[in-house]
Amino acid sequence: MSWTPELALILALILPLIGGVGVLALGRNPDMRETATLITAGTLVLVVIYLVQVSGQRPEIIVFELAPGLELKFKLEPLGAMFAMVASGLWIINSLYSTAYMRGNNEKNQTRFYFCFTISIAAAMGVALSGNLLTLFFFYEALSLATYPLVAHKGDAKARRGASIYLGILLTTSIGLFLPAVFAVYAFTGSTDFVAGGILAGATGPIAGSILLVLFAFGIGKAALMPVHPWLPNAMVAPTPVSALLHAVAVVKAGVFSILKTVVYIFGVDYMQTLPAADILAWIAGLSIVIASVIAMTKDNFKARLAYSTVSQLSYVTLGAMLASPAALLGAAVQIVMHAYGKITLFMAAGGVYTGAGKTEISQLNGLGRCMPITFTVFGIGALSIIGVPPFGGVWPKIFLMQGAADDGQPWMTLMLIGSTLLNIGYLLPIVIRGFSRPGSGFSPMKPGNLPALAWIAPLITAAGTVALFFAIGPLIDFLTPVFTTQRAP
Repeated sequence: MSWTPELALILALILPLIGGVGVLALGRNPDMRETATLITAGTLVLVVIYLVQVSGQRPEIIVFELAPGLELKFKLEPLGAMFAMVASGLWIINSLYSTAYMRGNNEKNQTRFYFCFTISIAAAMGVALSGNLLTLFFFYEALSLATYPLVAHKGDAKARRGASIYLGILLTTSIGLFLPAVFAVYAFTGSTDFVAGGILAGATGPIAGSILLVLFAFGIGKAALMPVHPWLPNAMVAPTPVSALLHAVAVVKAGVFSILKTVVYIFGVDYMQTLPAADILAWIAGLSIVIASVIAMTKDNFKARLAYSTVSQLSYVTLGAMLASPAALLGAAVQIVMHAYGKITLFMAAGGVYTGAGKTEISQLNGLGRCMPITFTVFGIGALSIIGVPPFGGVWPKIFLMQGAADDGQPWMTLMLIGSTLLNIGYLLPIVIRGFSRPGSGFSPMKPGNLPALAWIAPLITAAGTVALFFAIGPLIDFLTPVFTTQRAP
């Protein structure tokens, strides 16, 4: 069998599933089980690198047809290739981290954990490589179901409650809003395919289009646009590697990616400019950025503060999508990449603090950085990227979004982003300052060796990634720009 882009598409979808079978088969041997996970993750990265290189060929596969225009279909394009690269690249790092965290905390049901992880990544690949809305919806739902056992992993009442809220909100919004929007698009156009320039222009007017846009914005609940965001902080009952998966690798990125892909390939840039709802949703996204940041400042629990930070940072993507200028859309896409590396660094550092010192509250961190200098340093690097300080990658989305706001005649958006940056400083940097301050009363030094090596090596890698991405912005822009400038063929 010759190596083709179509074959690579198939492999990207089934490799995680094959890895999942291996995890189950080797479940009684933890070393072999985790080796199978890492081999699968590494192989997937190689396949996705190849797909990134051939994304300009737009290979596609139709699995089956339900009706004319309704197919289970996969198609490679640059936006999906970018998301697949982020998800697969960070999966292998998170898998390394998971080995240290799960063993270091003597977590139960580790085989189930790794198996559900592989199924979740398979679903994320399906989202990334979907060729139409129907396929996107199918894998979006599969991702919700696959991650439910991960959120409920600890099995206690608090975990079950958090997981129920998680799944309840995501299923309610997707079935009640997202799915009807998919069938409405099909009713208007006879298709759900992702097409350059969109398919709705000329098929619906501004009112119907606005209704559809609202359905997608709130129906894709994984984007955590307020007020459908509570599932995200409630999911923090999960182990930290799962939180990293939710916030950086798969779930929330699948949400904002789905919104961005729908705006670009279903609505189209030109049509978006005619929709009154786009301006309203931009305001809601802007308010979500600020309100979630304010809430984050009030949280003493480490993971809760990071959760509300994620709600805020995700709304950058939604805001860029609603502004729909080429610069704003580019900023939204770049934010998916930059936030992934910054936020996974923060969560892995928080998990390192819990694993090494048993601390979960920010008020307990005074002086701890003196015992865990690498962990708190990489947290500081991730924080500076989220804040938007050069030379860290997180500065670029803010620059592009500010340019997009200026192009769209929306100066208020620039003020929102500046305010968000100040709030980012207010709720992230004090954590680092506490860590390196004088020890507080009741402080007990850690014993050497409490923190497994992989628990600090993994976030060190992603922290370095935030620096590398700052300098790699040129190739990333070149790769993504055609997505937002290509118009629909006449």
